[in-house]
This record gives sequence, structure tokens and C-alpha cells, in this order.
Amino acid sequence: MRRLLPLLVLALVAGCGGTPDASGPPPSDPRPSASPSPSAAAPETASAPPAVESERDELAELAEQAATEAPAGTIAPYGGPVLGGDVSWPQCPTGLGIPEKRTLGKPMPLPQARFVVIGLTNGPGFHPNPCLRDQVAWARQRRLMVSAYAVASFPEPDAMARHSDDGPYDGGTRLGALRNVGYQQAAFNVASVRRAGLETPFVWVDVEPVPDFEWSGDLVANAAVVEGVVRGYVDAGYGIGIYSTPSLWDRVVGGLELGVPEWRAAGQTSRAEAESRCGDDWVIQGGESVMGQWVEADRDQNVTCGDAHLDLGAWFHQF
Repeated sequence: MRRLLPLLVLALVAGCGGTPDASGPPPSDPRPSASPSPSAAAPETASAPPAVESERDELAELAEQAATEAPAGTIAPYGGPVLGGDVSWPQCPTGLGIPEKRTLGKPMPLPQARFVVIGLTNGPGFHPNPCLRDQVAWARQRRLMVSAYAVASFPEPDAMARHSDDGPYDGGTRLGALRNVGYQQAAFNVASVRRAGLETPFVWVDVEPVPDFEWSGDLVANAAVVEGVVRGYVDAGYGIGIYSTPSLWDRVVGGLELGVPEWRAAGQTSRAEAESRCGDDWVIQGGESVMGQWVEADRDQNVTCGDAHLDLGAWFHQF
């Protein structure tokens, strides 16, 4: 059975963060605004915005159903933490993509990487990673374990007009319309996954400020989009997790608590700091820690947390 925590109502995504480190201030933004994959953008704050509305109970039921019906892969357990990387549009050959997010030709993961998490979007929703197929082929050639992540973003007006009634929610209400557009962001990315031949049991939902495509100032509205995105992947049969930092998550969706697995990053720091983010001090939205991320050698690098290396088939597909 796929290892997926139910979407519980517990305490309350780019390099991950959390409460300030007792040894000093948290690391700064791990990369510039045109950076690759998930990236932390600001220092952590001690206060959290108020909780927002959600459809947690329905999402919890759907997630549990997906976990039951989609068995994990047959990847043999590793004896300890596993090193990997993540890539997306910045690793594409220079000059591709949308004007706001031109590709950068950044290096692919180090040879030591045993897995890669491949980004599906070119920045915001409804814009595909322009070299997704090539990155999938790169991972397949090296027989790496693979998973996927995708940035969630607040809908542009044209997307609202096109998709507000296109989904399982009541598009006649503002929050229902936003959830439907989030649902269609996920459907768009699922189509990209299938066209590229990317087999994965899991999609990480990247929730953070998106330069040039900002979230609204309404945390309830933002949370509705994320809820729609989550349901879209679950309805398509994927396990889901969250990529963010505690402060960025709070800034975008306030107290939304999903209780799903977490991918946490430490920014421009070290593996040791990334591994420390696996602890309880860095919980984003009530879920278990699966990976820690840090930036080194101009690459996003990752390491599995705790006993996650024993159940890699829950998160990855083995090429």
C-alpha cells in the first residue's frame, strides 16, 4: 500500500524553512527569483496567520482512497539516507520557456544522486516545463528513481474565465470557482506527465510565492486553489505531498492543515542543515518529513529523512 498520511486536521513550499534555528537566524533565500525548482524566499516568522476554510474532511477521504488503491512500487529499501536532486525549467537549455521564466541551462544532479524529482511547470500553473520529456529521458538513461513536483499558483483572469465551472466544485461561488481552477492546474500537469512518459506514484505540490505571478492577499482564496490542486492529483490516482517552508506556507495559505507528507528545504546551507529540517521543529502543515533539500554546487540537492529510505516505492518510480 502506498505510504500516504491521511489529510488530518493538525497544527499548522522552494527551499524549505520553519521556526528560527536556535543557533542563529535562518538561511536566506536559496536562489534568485529566476531560480529552478522550489525555493525559499524570506526569513521565517514566529507568528502564524489565522486558519482558513477548507474541505479537509472530503480531501482526507479521497487521499485515503488513493492510498489504498495505488500500491507502492517494489524499490528495495536502502540501508540509510538516500541522496538525490531535483530539476525543472532552469536546467533546460538556455532561452526556452515563458518570458518571465526563461530557462537557464543550470547543471543536472550530481553523479552520486540516486533519485531526481522532476518539475512539471515553467513557473506558474498552466505553463509546462519546456524540456520535461528530455529530463525524463535523462533519468531513465541513468536508471534513477523519479518523482514529480509542480508549482501551484493563483489563477490569472483568463484561467478563471476558462475553468471556473470546470471541475467538481460549485463554480457559482468564489471559492468553488477557485478550487475548480486549481483542480484544472493539476489536470494540466497530469497530462504533461503522461505525454512525457513520466511514471511516478507521487506529486509534490510546491506552495510558495511565485515572482511575477503573485498569490492574492486573501489567504482563504489562496487555500481554495491549493485544495483544488490537491484534489486534482488525488482524483487522478497520485499520492500527494507539500513542498514549502512553514513561513512561506503561512504567508500563502495561513493555517491550512492537510497533514500530508512534507519535503522541506534549508536553502543555501548544507546537508547537515537539510537533515535537521526533518525534525519536528520544521513541520509545515502537520505531515511527516520525507526529504530535506539544500542548495550546493549550483544544484538543488536532497536527502531522505528518518526511515523514509525504507519505503522509497511510496514516493518514487524506479526506471
